[in-house]
Amino acid sequence: MSDPVIWDAGLIRRYDKAGSRYTAYPSPNQYAEGVCATDLVSALQGSRTAGRPLALYVHIPFCANVCYCCACTKVITKDRSRAQAYLRALEREIQLVSQQLGPTQRVERLHIGGGTPTFLGHDDLRRLMTRLRESFQLQLDDSAAHMIEVDPREADWPTLGLLRELGFNQVSIGVQDFDPEVQRAINRLQSLDQTQTVMDAARTLAFRSVNIDLIHGLPRQTQASFARTLDSVITMHPDRVTLYPYVHLPDLFLPQRRISLAELPDPDTALEIRLDSYDRLLRAGYRHIGMGQFALPDDDLSNAQEIGQLGRSLQGYVTGADSDLIGLGVAAISQVGDFHCRNTGDLQLYQDSLEQHRLPLRRGIRCTADDRLRRVIINNLMCHYRLRFAEIEQRFGIDLGIYFADCLAMLRQLHRDGVIHLDATGIEILPAGRPLVASVCAVFDAYQHVPGRVGAVQLN
Repeated sequence: MSDPVIWDAGLIRRYDKAGSRYTAYPSPNQYAEGVCATDLVSALQGSRTAGRPLALYVHIPFCANVCYCCACTKVITKDRSRAQAYLRALEREIQLVSQQLGPTQRVERLHIGGGTPTFLGHDDLRRLMTRLRESFQLQLDDSAAHMIEVDPREADWPTLGLLRELGFNQVSIGVQDFDPEVQRAINRLQSLDQTQTVMDAARTLAFRSVNIDLIHGLPRQTQASFARTLDSVITMHPDRVTLYPYVHLPDLFLPQRRISLAELPDPDTALEIRLDSYDRLLRAGYRHIGMGQFALPDDDLSNAQEIGQLGRSLQGYVTGADSDLIGLGVAAISQVGDFHCRNTGDLQLYQDSLEQHRLPLRRGIRCTADDRLRRVIINNLMCHYRLRFAEIEQRFGIDLGIYFADCLAMLRQLHRDGVIHLDATGIEILPAGRPLVASVCAVFDAYQHVPGRVGAVQLN
């Protein structure tokens, strides 16, 4: 998997359109009203019977300040006491969910995100981890991936020390951009020294992996200014760097209305920023895992990709086997077997539901055989950049040429343009196609645009 990546500006302009990042299939956008708690309970009991491993995601929605570019579910408040009612509700959800699971179901991954998880005080973080350990089979050694997101404006050496003591071995540091003008435009003032302090603490405390999040395409951002940010990050030498594109959707995310369209980079400048950023990271020795995720060659993600054990989840690229995902907290998503669902994003409704000992589901979907097939195909392409037809046909009992006859024209065009290599044995995404892997996956996405979808074929 160490083949070079080619950044072809012409191909990227042609094929790289806004769309799903395929952290999940079907996308949460496809979830519908009408699901109920018994649907999730039934799915959890099925997971218990099958003895499937677990992954946990816990959402802490609180932030002391709003970042105008943010697209996360969040509650902006400086009142730290608001976390108490939320933690009580979260504990009830933990109890309701965990009692449906089996004592041998190991938690292979834990991710606490937000919002700002370190909005919680030290006692509250201890309390949360105690409840999780009492209720789920978290591994006591350092072998499982226990990740927490950290805002350097809300963390210091004692905080990092506490997190390490609580069993976290991976940390993701939010930065977005170090340029003061960009920071003012997105209302996120964060100094280089604040970030370096958290980095130094994580290194000294032997966190296994440190990630830095950046966003390209922000207001007032230029190629030169973001290059300076990248140079500072590279000097810090994190194990991973994640580059997210800024997507301006002010009708969905109200704080984005405070961003002026006139201050956003034009499409050509945004592409230059992106390509220059990727080139800098590659020259600094990072590997491009996919979708803007970079990792050093000795990081767990690089190793997992090399040996074919890389996965894709709602938290991005992950290591290890396929697990049932349990989402806890407001707006959290669960994927348990073929049942996928999302909690309500309304904080008061979330707390009220759990006050009445009801799981706070809002929307969901029960995956079909077609969904399962397409999910496997998309995950193969996203994680391994290849698809072996014989493996899929044997597993699902179909003829891919017949089932996906309506996709062949687009696949052949991608082949002619050098994005993929297509032959009778399978698909290989070429170096110039790796930055466009999501566009290749979109060909197989039944919820996007596939005309004449073959829906009558029955899968085994």
